[in-house]
Amino acid sequence: MNTSDSYFIGKLGQKWDDSERQTWFEAQQVKRSYQQRVVSELEAISSEFVLVKYGELDYLNKCYPLYILKSKNWNEQLNNVLITGGVHGYETSGVHGAIQFAKLAPHGEFNFIIAPCISPWGYETINRWNPEAIDPNRSFYENSPAQESAMLKQYIDSLAIDFITHIDLHETTDTDNSEFRPALAARDAITDQKEWAIPDGFYLVADSEKPQPEFQKTIIEKVQTVTHIAPADQGQRLIGVELQQTGVINYEAQKLGLCMGLTDAPYVTTTEVYPDSPFVDDANCINAQVAVIQAALEFINKQ
Repeated sequence: MNTSDSYFIGKLGQKWDDSERQTWFEAQQVKRSYQQRVVSELEAISSEFVLVKYGELDYLNKCYPLYILKSKNWNEQLNNVLITGGVHGYETSGVHGAIQFAKLAPHGEFNFIIAPCISPWGYETINRWNPEAIDPNRSFYENSPAQESAMLKQYIDSLAIDFITHIDLHETTDTDNSEFRPALAARDAITDQKEWAIPDGFYLVADSEKPQPEFQKTIIEKVQTVTHIAPADQGQRLIGVELQQTGVINYEAQKLGLCMGLTDAPYVTTTEVYPDSPFVDDANCINAQVAVIQAALEFINKQ
């Protein structure tokens, strides 16, 4: 891939410097309101949760408070559940799926920590990266360069609790190929980036260190009652990765710095909803995210 031909910033064979990152940042525009569409929703959530501010991002004199919902009646005898959304702010149904689930959460069965919008600037500008052109979902490790990742990690570590499951809500969109992968190739001077078609449908990314195939299968079976599952390509792959079972691929979560690898929870998965499919709408995408969480909890209850 020729980065100079595929993206408007950068020179072929040269990684971006600070001036090119600044050029990229200045090209971004606010398209929706985090305060109106996310924070106001969190403030209206039922009294079953405590709204906790765990940090604040300060980008060019605009502050973004970071919130989690924590079960109010915390019970040390119950399993703890972590739900995250909006690690990539442009993946809309992850944010609103987490909020929608919070309205339906089975209180008294689990303790919940829900972080619905980890990257609010990315949410407002409909972006994969943060303002410094860093991907938060490759930045969950010690001394992270991404404030979004570092602040959530610090908060979760401070709780000093074990989680039974972590569900990280994402989307795969057409802009992954049209915008974000070309931008990545330009930023990092990647001249031989592999290409693949965006799958039409829902799929899961499991942690290759603890794949839990029956857990993933249970989720797929539930989600396919809500929306369609992505078929594998001719090479039996999804986004270039070998298929493990219907609708499931594996990634090395901690090695790649993924949010999915944030805890030692035995049951983890990352959702991938496809909002650009002609067969879905916004409500269907949100409902698919909710179905994932419900299926995960049903599976754990049966163990």
